Amino acid sequence: MKFDGITAALIIIDIQNDFCPAYTACSGEKLPAGALAVADGDKVIEPLNRFAQVFADKGAAVIATADWHPPDHVSFASAHPEKKAGDIVDLPAVKGQVLWNPHCIQRTRGADFHDLLNLGPVHSILRKGFRRDLDSYSAFFENDRQTPTGLDGFLKGLGINAVFLGGLATDYCVYYSALDAISLGYKTIVLTDAVQGVGYPPGSVEKALDSMKSAGVNLKDSGDFL
Repeated sequence: MKFDGITAALIIIDIQNDFCPAYTACSGEKLPAGALAVADGDKVIEPLNRFAQVFADKGAAVIATADWHPPDHVSFASAHPEKKAGDIVDLPAVKGQVLWNPHCIQRTRGADFHDLLNLGPVHSILRKGFRRDLDSYSAFFENDRQTPTGLDGFLKGLGINAVFLGGLATDYCVYYSALDAISLGYKTIVLTDAVQGVGYPPGSVEKALDSMKSAGVNLKDSGDFL
């Protein structure tokens, strides 16, 4: 997709059952809220579907990311005796890792994309956080801030120099992906009507938005481009 001389890709971040509220699946199955459900997390789906279809119609790149954790992943509180979800620990590769409830475990329903997310426009799926001892918030780098996911090389191989980001959550995976995109030289736009935040710790969403804006990320409603 070209906008004012830039070639852009859309990156849809972590629209998975474990990050979404309870809902009724297309099969009629009633799914409970995910292990790390983001309040109103499912409200990002409609604008993302609409935006992704425009990209697909133009033959532009649409990438979806997904957490893909082993059952004993290092970011799970259950992997640390006497620790609980929300605690912060220092790991060999990462200082200040937040511990979470087990979520997006490989080959489970919680790791599946939300049924209402239209995967038709998506031609590439990036799974991250699959290494047992290393978490991954960003679509570009693991949490050690050194190990690449491969997305940067993929995008640059396609001649892409701008990225639109939407998904979950504003203050974690969207935030880190946006900052990394800026640092890698991409014009970066976060679609404000297509993100929702965790809000942990309190104030984290506002802080993330301010930090992204200060770093040069454009915060725009998807309607500004459609």
